[in-house]
Amino acid sequence: MAEYNGGTTEADHLVVLVHGLWGNPEHMGSIAKKLREQYPPDQVYILVAKRNSGSFTYDGVELGGERVCVEIEEELELIKSRGGRINKLSVVGYSLGGLVARYAIGLLHARGVLDDLECMNFTAFASPFLGVRSPLRGWRSQLFNVLGPRTLSISGKQLFGLDKFRDTGKPLIAVLADPKSIFMSGLARFKRRTLYANVTNDRSTPYFTSAIDKTDPFTDLSKIKANYVRGYEPVLLDPENPLVPMTPGPEKEPEGFDLRDFVGRLPTILTLSVVLPLGIVAFLANAVVQTARSSKRVKMHESGLAGIPVERFRVNLWMNEIRQAVEGAYEDLGSAQRQEYLGQSADSDGEETDSSGEQILALERKQTHPDQPTLALAPYQFSAIQALDELGFRKYRVWIHDHGHTHAAIIVRSDKKGFEEGHVVLNHWVKDEFLI
Repeated sequence: MAEYNGGTTEADHLVVLVHGLWGNPEHMGSIAKKLREQYPPDQVYILVAKRNSGSFTYDGVELGGERVCVEIEEELELIKSRGGRINKLSVVGYSLGGLVARYAIGLLHARGVLDDLECMNFTAFASPFLGVRSPLRGWRSQLFNVLGPRTLSISGKQLFGLDKFRDTGKPLIAVLADPKSIFMSGLARFKRRTLYANVTNDRSTPYFTSAIDKTDPFTDLSKIKANYVRGYEPVLLDPENPLVPMTPGPEKEPEGFDLRDFVGRLPTILTLSVVLPLGIVAFLANAVVQTARSSKRVKMHESGLAGIPVERFRVNLWMNEIRQAVEGAYEDLGSAQRQEYLGQSADSDGEETDSSGEQILALERKQTHPDQPTLALAPYQFSAIQALDELGFRKYRVWIHDHGHTHAAIIVRSDKKGFEEGHVVLNHWVKDEFLI
């Protein structure tokens, strides 16, 4: 990683890379390498953020964003002290790093740092713009929704929309997407906003949240035909016309029980029955420890003992005026997830429509389409979709075929067999999407 970090004093374009949850700077190695292969050190200066490494990502988007903001300001001063001058800024976030990057951008905007810079690219790879709480039914999804926010400290509560950010009464996800917030105003300054979203097998950041989409047309890949970006087949889907429905064929007879297949899978089943419970226990035990450590770090940060003067970053969240009251009351996320898809009428699930949140749900029910039904998201998520879409994003859907861990493969997080298709994504970004 060290060989790609930094640049010369002639470079006028600073590119900041922000890793995700449980991550470290090495996770951004392939992105940094692709950038350096395309742009020399005297053209692009690369900064891979490092202060949020490992368990420090438990500490929440706010604290993470403040750390990244400090790193950027310090790097700009360092470059200046060496005789260089940065005129352009690009920010890249991966997974949770996309939210952390958006928070840092808002702070840089509010502090006037962006006034002296030409904001070029904001890019997000598999980032949970709408949080990660599952809108699907079933015990697995419910277990995920219950354990997730309780095992990831502050970051978990924010990702699952169970926090009330500062005095806003809203989840942080909603505040980041509020059109009047510093975060949206800062993001609006970038000439190009791009996202890359996995359409399948992303267990960390599902399609709907990384693509900012209220529907998921990729739930059954056998029923669609993908249209690809020319030269990037069969990975990158055409952003204007990503798919067409397949003509349904004759239904297959259900297969009977295959004894040989069961016997072949028996060793795997037995292994998982022993290893998986032990792994879950170990994970939960570690989560308790890391949550306690995270709480301690946050308390130190809030008291000014962590090396970052908090008062420098506690700016007003709204550019025009501080709101006197939060507009409307958002329903508890759990109650908004009672079904996989929204019904088509307000009477389908018996909910009232006497609050702003309930009115949003009622409107979404009326607009849902049988062929592409609306996911049962929470009101604040629908509001975030509308605001982010109005701001404008160039959306690229990614279909990785060769590996089941697409969340890591999309950025080639490590040199692992099966991640090669991620190079197709990164090549497209540096060659066709990145504004220099």
